[in-house]
Amino acid sequence: MTELSSICVYCGSSAGDDPIYAASAEQLGTAMGEAGIGLVYGGGAIGLMGITARSVMAAGGHVTGIIPQFLKEREVMLETAHELVVTNDMHERKRLMFEQSDAFVALPGGIGTLEELVEMMTWAQLGRHRKPVLIANINGFWDPLIALLRHMASAGFIRSGFEVNYLVADSATDILPKLRKATTERVTRALEVEPMPIADL
Repeated sequence: MTELSSICVYCGSSAGDDPIYAASAEQLGTAMGEAGIGLVYGGGAIGLMGITARSVMAAGGHVTGIIPQFLKEREVMLETAHELVVTNDMHERKRLMFEQSDAFVALPGGIGTLEELVEMMTWAQLGRHRKPVLIANINGFWDPLIALLRHMASAGFIRSGFEVNYLVADSATDILPKLRKATTERVTRALEVEPMPIADL
């Protein structure tokens, strides 16, 4: 893969209390749609999830929603998405989201967004994938997490050779350029080793 064709966006099923979160979700979705980059996301119609998906579609982009059966009503599934996949459980959902995405972005969100982000970071740390993982640190939302990651390293719990590789963008306009650069560097890196299949995890 030499091009960025689909991005998995993790984000809240609420819009948060700062209008910049919704504005950033809309900006990212619009940029993805205009660039022909598909969205893979959790399938919800509300909060930042719905804003991102509708913005991608409004700009002409393709949207794939992946949602477990038990969340169809709680997160109000976006019926107008181009493709909707209903899974049996969260594990299947996350596996499919991984398989269908070239990169991962975490906009502001709650504990579910945090869990999905950290899982992708963990898989990368363990060598299970080399897809870019980007923290969209809108208005400093993820500052506590970034500080915690640095604290883990300084306290000796992230050892040399097991660094947590991630990108940080402070604004929505920086997200796609950073992901494109990281994708190109990953593909052209001289010493690549194929990761183990996710099925082996």
